[in-house]
Amino acid sequence: MDDDPRRHVLHAGFDRSAQDYERTRPVCPPRLFDDLVDVAGLVPGDRVVEIGCGTGQATVPLAERGLAVTAVELGSDLAAFARTRLAGFPATDVVTSSFEDWQPPSAAPPVDAVVAVNSLHWVDPQLRYAKPHQLLRPGGCMAVAGCVRVQAADADAFWTQVQEDYRAVGYEGDPPPAPERVSPRHLPAEARTLFEEVASRRYPFEVRYAASDYLANLATQSGTHALGEARSAEFLAGIERRLDSLGRPVLTVGFVALLTVARRLP
Repeated sequence: MDDDPRRHVLHAGFDRSAQDYERTRPVCPPRLFDDLVDVAGLVPGDRVVEIGCGTGQATVPLAERGLAVTAVELGSDLAAFARTRLAGFPATDVVTSSFEDWQPPSAAPPVDAVVAVNSLHWVDPQLRYAKPHQLLRPGGCMAVAGCVRVQAADADAFWTQVQEDYRAVGYEGDPPPAPERVSPRHLPAEARTLFEEVASRRYPFEVRYAASDYLANLATQSGTHALGEARSAEFLAGIERRLDSLGRPVLTVGFVALLTVARRLP
């Protein structure tokens, strides 16, 4: 979606379902956050800017590790939810703004890290790496993480059958790849004049969903929003009928979390 003109419209759609987003979105494993802090050389009290914090699913692990996080979130409902979750961390601040428009206080020193978890693709490509570079101190790090949906070869037959419901409404994208096909994600060419990659790692994990939570998760996804109101309703109704026919089973969903850490070049 790097240059998709729908980027801002689809991103804003997350704000309409903040509670479902918080309850059903996969969260990167704790080990990813441990590695992020270790590789970036962060210590308690270090200042971090987080791009697109959503409901604080990554902000909380960062704050729990003693970091002073300024979390920037476009959606007002998402930001409000994050503030509630982070009320016990006085060094953490949630700002309602797009990352593109947000500016630090004029007297604020450069930060030690910029972090984007499942969010960097929503940022204007012209600012995606240039603005973090401007915000960071010399030698500071940018960390980019996210979760990729995967499907093992021996996954339940439901996951193959449900592709009919995706095709029926023209849902964009391919079926999930096998876990072993998801490689660590490296720094793209356009960022290499600004940053030097220092780590790229992957973390397979699974999430178990009740049928109702899985449907709620699908409703929060940008691909579902992109269908428009009528087709998204048709899509979700079709999957619910399929789940009903199977007795609304608990679903095991595979993911691979990816982490890339890069150090700011002069």
